Amino acid sequence: MANWLLKAAVQKTISYLPFKERVNFFFQKYITRGVDLTDEHFGYKLDAARDHVRYFRKYGQTPAAQARVLELGTGWYPIVPAALFLVGFERIVSVDIRNWMTAERQVIALRKLLAYHDDGRLATYLPGVLTDRLTVLRELCKTPESLTVDQISSRIRLDARVMDATRLDFPDDHFDLICSNNTFEHVYPKVLARILGEFKRVVKPNGVMSHFVDLSDHFAHLDSSINIYNFLRFSHRQWAMLDNSIQPQNRLRWPDYLAMYAALGIPVREQEVRPGNLANLRSVPVHADIGPYPDEELAISHGYLVS
Repeated sequence: MANWLLKAAVQKTISYLPFKERVNFFFQKYITRGVDLTDEHFGYKLDAARDHVRYFRKYGQTPAAQARVLELGTGWYPIVPAALFLVGFERIVSVDIRNWMTAERQVIALRKLLAYHDDGRLATYLPGVLTDRLTVLRELCKTPESLTVDQISSRIRLDARVMDATRLDFPDDHFDLICSNNTFEHVYPKVLARILGEFKRVVKPNGVMSHFVDLSDHFAHLDSSINIYNFLRFSHRQWAMLDNSIQPQNRLRWPDYLAMYAALGIPVREQEVRPGNLANLRSVPVHADIGPYPDEELAISHGYLVS
């Protein structure tokens, strides 16, 4: 059995188990090593933080020191919130449907940020890091064993909440920046439309939304025998049998996201896409269920939606 099929089968099985989140954590930590904070994953997150800051500085009208941020998808490590803290944002709220963070993983992320700063790498991602906020990270990392998740979060101005993003507990026109990183692709279309509707409600009229979307088949990240378009070969019915609730993939293509924004009346100020690989796409028999899009649009592998 191909590696990706094996992982799909395991995750599908886990999705039916009680305490499925704990079982999946064990699977990813000890089998696939999917929760380790590698340099590759860390750099990927810093790329996203850099670009969110860049778009905010380009389109935002509120100084960072007064700006409130909402992040969708807290994940295992608070890399993007900590990065936004370092460049001066006033407050960062991060919501997820489950609580993945621990104090240990928070400190791992903070120490890696400090290491990148001290050897000069952080400046290539985040120009304008504030000295006083670096000091906060250093103090937190001195005696981390005495600190709780909430205490660490409070010091970096992070409010991490378990919350249904289709029903946000915030007033209208509340946030100056709303962002996400590799999250949209894991949300099914009807739910994502409701989330975007809430984002439209809680973002300020002069606020910015910046969302990074990975349109690739995530199973290809661990199995080199398939390419990033492999999941496009399946019908919706076939994919429902392979997909799982642990790490779902909606398979939406770039025009689908643009159409969703248009239907919700959310203007796209800027879009920045990676074109992908047409030869790899054409090696996959794309199923008719995916949509009658030109190859150039189907091949887009990643992109930013900025509104």
